[in-house]
Amino acid sequence: MRCRTLGRVGRATFAVALSVMAGACTTGGNGGAPSIALTEVPEAAAGGEPRLAPIGGRVNGARPNQRVVLFARSGIWWVQPFVAKPFTEIGADGTWRTTTHLGLEYAALLVEPGYQPPPTTDALPAVGGMVVAVATHKGRGSYAPPPERVITFSGYDWEVRQTPSDRDGANEYDGRNAWVDEKGMLHLLLTQRDGRWTSAEIKLRRSLGYGTYTFVVRDTSRLDPAAALGFMTWDDLGADQNHRELDVEVSRWGNPDNKDVQYVVQPYYVAANVYRFRQPPGRLTHSFRWEPQRAAFQTLNAAGHIIARREFTSGVPVSGTETARINLLYFRGSPAPPSGNVEVVVEKFVYLP
Repeated sequence: MRCRTLGRVGRATFAVALSVMAGACTTGGNGGAPSIALTEVPEAAAGGEPRLAPIGGRVNGARPNQRVVLFARSGIWWVQPFVAKPFTEIGADGTWRTTTHLGLEYAALLVEPGYQPPPTTDALPAVGGMVVAVATHKGRGSYAPPPERVITFSGYDWEVRQTPSDRDGANEYDGRNAWVDEKGMLHLLLTQRDGRWTSAEIKLRRSLGYGTYTFVVRDTSRLDPAAALGFMTWDDLGADQNHRELDVEVSRWGNPDNKDVQYVVQPYYVAANVYRFRQPPGRLTHSFRWEPQRAAFQTLNAAGHIIARREFTSGVPVSGTETARINLLYFRGSPAPPSGNVEVVVEKFVYLP
């Protein structure tokens, strides 16, 4: 259930609180059943930004040991404030208050002890079972996303990311960091703008499904240890399938001694889902063949010799609404930032059914 904010926010503090409470959408039981409301709502934003904002509300009729779980919507719903800290305690007076990353919309769930929220979800859970009540509220203000930017690369249209992301830490993206040169090659740039590191990402505008995805890239053997280059599939709506994420990732993840390329069938924390190796200097061709219950990766050098090969047959996602993506970002877990601008040149992308 969703509700729209009612009225305009007045100047007085009381009027602000009244407007927020009027705009909150609350669900729970009838009569004396517990209910939850949002009374302090952050501004609306694209999401993924590193800063946190206060958020608060009230619970009526809460039973002992019940807690609050928060989500912020940025494309999908993300548990707040952190995956490792998803619960907010309720005060003796029924109020609760914490912080959240920004999003376009916010949600508060009153849950029973033992409820384990997902890190992300396409849709909020309905009231029932361990979910006692749900409240949602649009973010304050009138956030307007930047104009869409599309580039053509290897015969396909790609959307250039211009909004923040939580991938490998909170990263900001700038549309100027991705372009195609006169020879048709894709350039991705990791650079500082206005004192902040900004990353680059493009995503295909349509889903291709099963098939072979091939990416030809110029020498990345000296990629800065704090940078991460990714060739992947990703489905915003596929949380139940680990977002249908298949990856070729080029990075030392902040440690110059690490192997610098890995094949991944998400989730990465399952050891059997990851294969790592060291890349040689020079132009490389990375590819993966995705079929039902099978994903076969390989990397070739400029002479066509096999550098690495790996086949996965466990945990391979089924095709859905995923799209191919290419990104270059700052790995925020690195002990030091990039030593300077990082630029990668991708010569071409090829897809074969």
